Amino acid sequence: MGSGLMGGLSPSPDKMTTSSIDQTYKAPSDRDSDEATVRNAVSSADLSKPGPVQIPWANTSTGSAGVINQITQEDNGSYVCRNFTTSRHSYNGISNFSGKACLVGSGDWQMVSFREIG
Repeated sequence: MGSGLMGGLSPSPDKMTTSSIDQTYKAPSDRDSDEATVRNAVSSADLSKPGPVQIPWANTSTGSAGVINQITQEDNGSYVCRNFTTSRHSYNGISNFSGKACLVGSGDWQMVSFREIG
């Protein structure tokens, strides 16, 4: 029979080198993720429709959801911003936020402020 080793295999495996993980990376918080979801909902809202604003949003990454219930747009020719209020239902409870998202030079919307109220 043989020595018990399969042909071509050595008794100790070769050493393997792998890349290290960047220790400075920090996953976005639930709040940051929810903020981005709200920003996307605010920026895509059709404000030409009459009546009160009721825009539901949900973030499948965090399990949070809410309703944007007020949006006003500022447009002075050099910038466009949307001020809003929204509720946020999360595992931590229900809270209300006010915020402001503005259209930046690259054509993307950026959250300028997002703070808890009440």
